[in-house]
Amino acid sequence: MNFMGNNKEVLLVYKEMEKLSLTHPVNIMLTPQFYTMKKEILAIRYHYQAKKIAPSIFEGLLNREHPYEYFVFKEKEAWVFIAYNPEEIKHFLETKGISPSLISKLFFVQQAQEKFIEPVTVNQTKVLTTIDGVVVLLPRTLLSDSRNTTTFDTHFVPSSGISLSNNHLLIGKKEALIFTTLFSLFAGLFFIEGWWYSQNLTAQQREKQILLAHYPGLQSSLQRESILNKYHTIDHRERQKRETIKKLASMIFKGVTLREYHMNEKNFKLTLNCNNKKIAQKVRSMAIASHFKITSNANTLVIEGNL
Repeated sequence: MNFMGNNKEVLLVYKEMEKLSLTHPVNIMLTPQFYTMKKEILAIRYHYQAKKIAPSIFEGLLNREHPYEYFVFKEKEAWVFIAYNPEEIKHFLETKGISPSLISKLFFVQQAQEKFIEPVTVNQTKVLTTIDGVVVLLPRTLLSDSRNTTTFDTHFVPSSGISLSNNHLLIGKKEALIFTTLFSLFAGLFFIEGWWYSQNLTAQQREKQILLAHYPGLQSSLQRESILNKYHTIDHRERQKRETIKKLASMIFKGVTLREYHMNEKNFKLTLNCNNKKIAQKVRSMAIASHFKITSNANTLVIEGNL
């Protein structure tokens, strides 16, 4: 089903849909076939608190061999928790001719449950309807002949959804903001370090000119070479430090939390917490490739090295 909304086509995606051939960006509305949902009334106020406990809400319900992500939102007095497998969704969309690079936003039908006043037609055999506040996919034959149905359109699309990142992992707006802030912090550190180096080099050049004015003997080629070698060593050390910081920054991505960080003129030490073994192994491989020393305790990695 294709509809236009918010300047982009909106597709209602279900397992039995026909294969498409897309060449332009679209939004996607996922039916319950692609996620597991729980609704809980909890004594918590903030979204970040609900998101933090989401994995425990689904304890024993999901296959932990697959990578699950969580989408959380408030529905009246209850918190709604949705668990989904981004790789499974991406693979399905690709089989239906929908490239992940063309997905602008992903939504879940449960986000619009209050709009399912009447059953919504999915295809000739299935409908979406609300039962006890939960949007479910049912065979059309279960409806009474007198029950009216409606068609899916853009008024079902909620205001917030999930974005696709460049590497096709599904992340929420809040996580994207956190990563943006983190990388902005590292960029700020690079700028401050560059400014400090520039100021330091300028001061050294000034000192050099004063020395040359007071001691003409320093104008000899031998003395000038010695001074240039000194500045070359400083420049090499600073460039090496910036390169090391850049490598360490690349190890902090989705699923990795920076716990401790220390760096001086000679060495550095970084402590990272990883969400699972797969992410920890990826970080370990990156550290080994950079020739850093690694020690670990479960999914906590300590990375050290010399500058």
